[in-house]
Amino acid sequence: MNAPANTDIASAVLEAQARFTADNPNSQAQLDKAADFLPGGNTRTVLFYPPFPLTMTKGEGAKLWDLDGHEYIDFLGEYTAGLYGHSNPIIRAAIDKALDNGIVMGGQNQAEADLASEIVTRFPNIERVRFTNSGTEANMMAVSAARAFTKRPGVMVMAGGYHGSVFYFAPGGSPLNAPFPYVMGSYNDIEQCRGLIREQGSDLACVIVEPMQGGGGCIQGSPEFLAMLREETEKTGALLIFDEVMTSRLGPSGLQGIHGIAPDLTSLGKYVGGGMSFGAFGGRADIIDRFDPRRDDAWPHAGTFNNNVLTMNAGLAGLSQIYTPELAESFNARGDALRQSLNALADKHGAAVQFTGRGSMMTIHFRKGEIRNVEDSMAGRNELRPLMHMDMVAQGIYPAARGMFTLSLAHTEDSFSALESAMEEFLVSRSSLLGA
Repeated sequence: MNAPANTDIASAVLEAQARFTADNPNSQAQLDKAADFLPGGNTRTVLFYPPFPLTMTKGEGAKLWDLDGHEYIDFLGEYTAGLYGHSNPIIRAAIDKALDNGIVMGGQNQAEADLASEIVTRFPNIERVRFTNSGTEANMMAVSAARAFTKRPGVMVMAGGYHGSVFYFAPGGSPLNAPFPYVMGSYNDIEQCRGLIREQGSDLACVIVEPMQGGGGCIQGSPEFLAMLREETEKTGALLIFDEVMTSRLGPSGLQGIHGIAPDLTSLGKYVGGGMSFGAFGGRADIIDRFDPRRDDAWPHAGTFNNNVLTMNAGLAGLSQIYTPELAESFNARGDALRQSLNALADKHGAAVQFTGRGSMMTIHFRKGEIRNVEDSMAGRNELRPLMHMDMVAQGIYPAARGMFTLSLAHTEDSFSALESAMEEFLVSRSSLLGA
């Protein structure tokens, strides 16, 4: 990059965005065209960032290419769904074989039972499982099942939590959230959340929590906090739901396996479908068996594409042939080492920057000190995130605009070295803005 103007953060962001605009005229034209038919040219809010998002045209391995012909190393990783990288040959072969035999057949297929078996074997706390088409649907079904099973209305969530497009609890919330009666805890605040659960008592159907908040900044739940949630929900008769849509990739049986905590229900999604549209919810047999259509009192759960053959076969190939428990452990160990290396770079250059996360998921924060919840994260200089994002893109690194970096199995040590070099360039060139 040319030497940047670092008079102040706002000016630096404007300069970086101007450079981005000059470099990407075709992506800008594509957004302008799309805006005639889509609001803002967009149908997925998280992919929009000023001045306009890049339009991607190809993915292969750990690389992406945009409409202007630029090549990037993909560290967005489709927000954890892209575990296998782009066009993994084993996944591709499974999809091709499924396509050869027909796509929508209006019946059950063998792959759905095989994928369910892999999931139940991999996650001991999931005794039965049902499939959906997204993590949002999975969480909607898990929360609705908890309310029906307990015959209670209340749902406890955490500030900064994200459980899908109708369960959005970042600061400011969303007017589109599902109309459940919510109470909101402060993530990792043991005493506040303990008191809230006890206060809700027999009105509380469930607590839904990410054992590491993904969209909230890759903030880990402490073992003590998660254990308290298990203890207190058992006492009050509420169900504990672990949203492991993202975090199930972080260990052979997710973070629940690492922490040794047994939730009543678990939601899955993202990579478990092999890169195709996917969601799942499962858990205790006495709860999930209420969906057994052979029962006179069965709960209904339909969905045209719940068992679609492309997802079932792609997911089965991924779990059974690629992402073994052994690979899950070694892969996430590589991610831990990379995060430690990036934090060492920040320390080396005296920058008020840190990466939080675990294994193959991490997020950059522009502050030092412990980050236990979204309130701590918001205390950082988050106005620097757009600048970091623009500077990374200019160097051929493609992270999430919100500062999340996600690894894929296609990444090599060269990929990691490229990220480290780009991050060091950012730390040096923007040092006057980063603070100490």
